[in-house]
Amino acid sequence: MLTAEDFTQLPLLMWEKVFSKVKKAVVFMDDRCAEALHWSGGAAALLEAGARNVKQFSSFEACGENEPKAVFVVSSVLKGRTVDIIKDIISLSHFQYCVVFTAVPHSVHLFANNVSTEMEGNPVFDQFEEKLCEWMGNMNYTAEVMHSPVVFAPVSQQLIVAPAFAHLFPLLPPDLDSLNAKRPEKKRFGTLNDLNGHSLPVELQIEIKCLVSALNSMFEAAKTREESFAVGPMSRIIAGELANHNQAKNRRKTAPNKASIIFIDRTMDLTGVVGHHGDNLVEKILSVLSPLPGHVTDVQVDMLELTNVQRTPHFQNTVAPGCLAQTQPSSARSLWETMLTSKHKEAVMEVRRHLVEAATKEKLPIKMSMGRVTPEQLCSYVKLFRSNWEALESHCGVLQLGLATAQMLRHPSLARWDSCLAFERLLLQALGDSDFPAMLRQLLPLMKPCGGKDSSSSGSRLRKDECGPDELILLLIYLYSLAEEAQNTDSEEEELGKLERELIGALTLVITQETELSPLLKNLTGCATPEELSTASVHSAVGKMFETLRGLRHMRNHLKQLRSVYSASDGVHQATYRPFLRQILEEVFHPDRPECPDIEHMSGGLTDLLKTGFSMFVKVSRPHPSDNPLLFLFLVGGVTPSELRLIKDTVSTLKPGTQVLILSTRLLRPTDIPKLLFSSQRLRPDIGL
Repeated sequence: MLTAEDFTQLPLLMWEKVFSKVKKAVVFMDDRCAEALHWSGGAAALLEAGARNVKQFSSFEACGENEPKAVFVVSSVLKGRTVDIIKDIISLSHFQYCVVFTAVPHSVHLFANNVSTEMEGNPVFDQFEEKLCEWMGNMNYTAEVMHSPVVFAPVSQQLIVAPAFAHLFPLLPPDLDSLNAKRPEKKRFGTLNDLNGHSLPVELQIEIKCLVSALNSMFEAAKTREESFAVGPMSRIIAGELANHNQAKNRRKTAPNKASIIFIDRTMDLTGVVGHHGDNLVEKILSVLSPLPGHVTDVQVDMLELTNVQRTPHFQNTVAPGCLAQTQPSSARSLWETMLTSKHKEAVMEVRRHLVEAATKEKLPIKMSMGRVTPEQLCSYVKLFRSNWEALESHCGVLQLGLATAQMLRHPSLARWDSCLAFERLLLQALGDSDFPAMLRQLLPLMKPCGGKDSSSSGSRLRKDECGPDELILLLIYLYSLAEEAQNTDSEEEELGKLERELIGALTLVITQETELSPLLKNLTGCATPEELSTASVHSAVGKMFETLRGLRHMRNHLKQLRSVYSASDGVHQATYRPFLRQILEEVFHPDRPECPDIEHMSGGLTDLLKTGFSMFVKVSRPHPSDNPLLFLFLVGGVTPSELRLIKDTVSTLKPGTQVLILSTRLLRPTDIPKLLFSSQRLRPDIGL
């Protein structure tokens, strides 16, 4: 029987086609494909396969006369900017042999070129091969163009992400207004749930078709036929596209293995992402350490502790950063899995244990200490490896994870995490007894103007444990995603409008007085420095943000059963947050197997349509997500490390031994959500056209 672990090996299998072509070649790779490879062996895998060098996919790169072969690996359609960059690199080089791998299948290239009919062969790829020879300057030179779905990254034994689709996010009510604005009045959509794939902008259709094709390739490699289910408007479109994908239909006729896949919109529950209740070490590491350049999942780990380099204002560019990705079977890989799916305290203890074991194994003079784990203690263990090159090389994975943990534990913003958690708990207790405006009003006192020359590392005069603009935005998302759980009153809308204007003004003042802009504020305002900020532009950006926030209030309104993520206090038990994912799993693994109206089965052909028709007259058993031995949960918009543990613990409680694998567009940090929510590219993603 196929297992979840078998599937985590498939992303590496997708790279074999690329590895077979890189011998004696210089490889040019875009950031999205590079991030996927990062979790499947990294550049070392290409070099071991015979590549001479690995370079960024950029018009500013080229090769010398003694480098006649190039391999390009891109995640995009061979049009527009992608083609321009390939042409620039070839024109500046002396290639005689070019191979281009695209993660986009030929069928989607036809769609991108407005060709609706099926065609024999791969004419788009054939034409591009001719262009490559033309740019190389000799039609007798060799050029190859082929498809390989190198988009998946196996982050852990339980999770596979797709960096190429990291910015794919479920649609929101303001997006519906944008889509309807270009349609005749009689053909406008009433709700997001009325949307279909054909009504979306072509860029978004291309992205969805690419994702579905990649999923089909994975199922094809595993010889698996799937039953697709969906929760949420965007998930329904993606699941429907997979159910009706031509190659998928053919595969499902003969594939011997069975699986269920449930697509779930991230917008069904944002409380769990932006809330600070996650007791998870990796979640905190992702939140406080800077992202690895060009990556959306991994972070930079400062490796200075392992060197004798002095800490100066410019030391960051002296030593290459470490990271979290551990791709080889080792104690580091085992530690990474533990960090992802254990409670914070247990994971920190495990980090210390691995460092102690590594030092003991290398006979380093370690001083044992018990009790609470401190960042100073972890750093002292790491420093023991500094002058022992062989020991450092043998345990570099554990050392990177140990340093990441130490840097998180001593990060100044960690105090704000605890403050936000305390405030969220207070809001949760008051939610059942208050109307929504009363809940929002509690944020006003937190919106303190800040900034000045006596600033802290965050660029504000706030104390380390007080909320800055980033935390205030997260608290707003937290509250709006719970808005329907509050008591409703007749005068609520009028009062809410007045209060929102107050909040917009207060938050505008907070942001304009910041002396240093966080990545989130840069994304929100479109400004790189505080000097570029103006009151009018910030006020406009915050106003648009609130338009999106209002839409969050109604994201679960179309659901019939799973509309609430909140349990009110009953006088004995405190009010609690009820994770949406846990509710989904409780429905799937309920011993009575009830049919949940909110988990929609997506028909994959005539047989299913006939079953649906006959069920009006006779009792027909519909497919159920628990029918198959393997269950996939696909989180459209991202999944958090805390949710990985939640899923693991819930499944082991409800149905021990069940194989569950999480697929997602990205591994989320709390500040990712505002960037995705307030992005102008949600409807028209940048796919290089």
